[in-house]
This record gives sequence, C-alpha cells and structure tokens, in this order.
Amino acid sequence: MMRRWAIALASALALVAALFVQVLPAQADTGFRVENGRLVDAAGNDFIIRGVSHAHTWYPQELDSLAGIKSLGANAVRVVLSSGDRWTENDAADVANVVAECKAHRLICVLEVHDTTGYGEESAAATLDQAVDYWLRVQEAVEGEEDYVLVNIGNEPYGNDAATNEAWAADTSAAIDRLRGAGFEHTLVVDAPNWGQDWQGTMRQQAQGVFDSDPHANTVFSIHMYGVYEQESTVVGYLESFVDAGLPLIVGEFGHDHSDGNPDEDAIMHHTERLGLGYIGWSWSGNSGGVDYLDMVEDFDPARITPWGERIFNGPDGIAETAVEAPVYGGGEPTEEPTDEPTEEPTEEPTGEPTAPAGDCTAEYTVGNEWPGGFQAQVTVTAGTDLDGWTVGWTLPGGEGITQSWNAVVSTSGSEVSAADAGYNAVLSEGQSTSFGFTGTRQDPAEVPELTCTS
Repeated sequence: MMRRWAIALASALALVAALFVQVLPAQADTGFRVENGRLVDAAGNDFIIRGVSHAHTWYPQELDSLAGIKSLGANAVRVVLSSGDRWTENDAADVANVVAECKAHRLICVLEVHDTTGYGEESAAATLDQAVDYWLRVQEAVEGEEDYVLVNIGNEPYGNDAATNEAWAADTSAAIDRLRGAGFEHTLVVDAPNWGQDWQGTMRQQAQGVFDSDPHANTVFSIHMYGVYEQESTVVGYLESFVDAGLPLIVGEFGHDHSDGNPDEDAIMHHTERLGLGYIGWSWSGNSGGVDYLDMVEDFDPARITPWGERIFNGPDGIAETAVEAPVYGGGEPTEEPTDEPTEEPTEEPTGEPTAPAGDCTAEYTVGNEWPGGFQAQVTVTAGTDLDGWTVGWTLPGGEGITQSWNAVVSTSGSEVSAADAGYNAVLSEGQSTSFGFTGTRQDPAEVPELTCTS
C-alpha cells in the first residue's frame, strides 16, 4: 500500500513538473533575443541593425547584390520573399540559399513575406495567416539558423481601412502563436498597419499586448517611415514612445522621399542612432512604378551609387559610420548602451530668411490621405515668438469627426476642437515649427477649416 502511494506521489510530482516545463517560456541559448526592450545576440551583446532591403523575389538573379550591400558597410539585409499568393513563391531551397549567401557575406538576414502588403485595402493581399502557412512550408530552410536569421512575418500587413486594422493585434498575436507552436525559435519581427506607417497609432497602443502574447518574449516591432514622418518631432515622438515603454523597435523601412510626402531621413537616422535603434532603408535597386528614386544603386551595381545611396551609406549617422558587424561573425566591440537623455525639442532651421508669423503662433492645416468615410490630416504650428505651450482650435465641418490623434492632446466639445501641445513639443523658438496629426470620419470630401493658434 505504501509503495503504491509512493509511486502515485512520484507520478503526480512528475506531472506537476511537466506542467511547469510547458508553461515556462523557452530560453534558447542560441539566437537573437529581446532583453530589456533591446535586441541582443546569444551572448547578450546589443545588435543594432544597419541594413537595406533587397527585392529578391522580383530579382532572384541578383543575389550577388548581397556582396555589394556588405561592401558598403551594412551589417544586415532585409530580403523580400513571396509566399506565392501574389508573386512566384520562394521555396525552401531558395530560402536556404538566401540564408547561406547572407552568412557567406557576414550579414544578418531579415526575411520578410511581401504578399501581405496592404491587406484590407489591397484586394490581392494575403493575410497574416497565409504568411504563416508559408513560413511553415519553408521552416526547414531556417531551422537552426536563429543566430543569423530574423523572421519578419509579413510586410505592411494592413492598409488604411480602420475597421480591418482593428484586427491587427489579434491577428499578429495569432500568427506569433502559430509560429511558436510549430517550433520557430527565431526573433520575430512584426510590421505596423497603415501600410507600415501606423498613423492611426494601432501598433503604438497595442504593442505591449502583442509582445506579452509571445511565450518567448522575443518579438520586435517594425515601423515604416515615409510621408507621415515629415516632421522631426513626429519621428522623435514615435521612437521615444517605444523606448519609454521598454518595447523593442526598428525602423524597418524608410526613404529620403516618397509619393505620400517627404520623410525626414536625417531625423530618422540621427534619432535611431541616438536611441540605439536599428534601421533598414528601402531599397538596394530595382524600384519602378515612379519610385525609382528610392534605388540606392543603379542597376544593382555598387559602383553606381545614387544620391539616396550616398546619403544612407556615407552620410551622417549612415551605415558606414554607425554599423557594427554582428558578433556571431566576429564583429567589433559590443555596441555601447545609448544615453537616452531627455532631448531638447528639435530645432528645425528655416531655409532662407524666415519672416516670423504675426501673433503668438499660426497653424496650417493639410489634408493627406482620404478613403471612403475617413481621412488623415496634419497641422503645422509655427511660433511667432518664443513659446512654452500652444493650442490650436477649429470648428469641425459638417459630417466630420476625429477618431485618433498623435503629437497633440486633442479634445472635442460638439463641433469645436481643441488641440494642445503634447508636452515634448511645447517649447518652440520664434520661427520654429512642429506638427501633429489625426484621423477623422467624413461624409463629404474633407474640408480645410479656419484655425486659431494661441499660447
């Protein structure tokens, strides 16, 4: 009887121990991981991505580009793949070859599925669930490569449809859960909605919950900075919101110009360097459809560098100046922790001889993107004298409402809107500008209202 009881007790204890093993997050001793909100390698060294994207799925014959990318100083490359839902699928053999080439050229490989781009607005786009189906098909090509490969689940997985974007957090968490359940040990990278630009603030607001859903606590968030990020204060506000929250972030795409506006690439590169965050520029070569100005080299030739390539590789805070080769390849000394001191508000020097606006401040209202039932707008505040705080007011045109805002504290009372500074952008020198943005609902084409600006 006693022996039976002892055997039963031992079995029960073994079952309890097994349950503990199942619920504790896996702690891999190889591969990249997130530690205290930062991407580190297996030895605990900070790894700050300094790389560019390469459009492999459309130019599979140009894989030699990795040698050129490395020769100009990059420590990482983001490789465009297709799941077969919109373009020709890159099968497991091809992916294995890409990984081998990355390793041969001492580059960290960020692999991404591009077919998800603009889901909900782009009719041909694949879902994140379809992207996961693809990763499971090519799993053998990346298994065991956690020291060298990051998995960017799906590029810009939602467009600008607010109703569809509500599913971003749940769908992203579900994708992470499926990959972890299938045995993916890699650092996972997840893109923001709004074609990657997150101007509705969906990723910024829900990132913590998505991060917490990863049983390995090994997910990095990726923001794409194009026309939404024209103002330095907008760049700073977004980057610092993740750093302050202790959440890992990279700028997974950006350019020096774009069809939806002129991003501030100088601010993007300076402040990612200041904060110790990674960036990946778009893109090496092969752009078309009117955005060929985003090519960094002409015809995939590293000897024919373009102005954009010159800027990102050789300019201030550029790749050549700031990249450190991954320690797994025997790269340089571990990167020092950034000193995230409170920053002074960016001072944007006006071009030419500025004329200070009359009064304390003025505000200029610009309508950006519009879609059925909604729109995005930006307001630029310019100081007429030194300011320590500002408020912009206007009356909403008929049928319009405000749904989301950033870089300002926006409140409404009936049709009256009041937008006050967000604190970090309150102090403006005479002639200096800052901006805030918001999304709204509409019945008719969005109108530009009369604004008041007071300090």
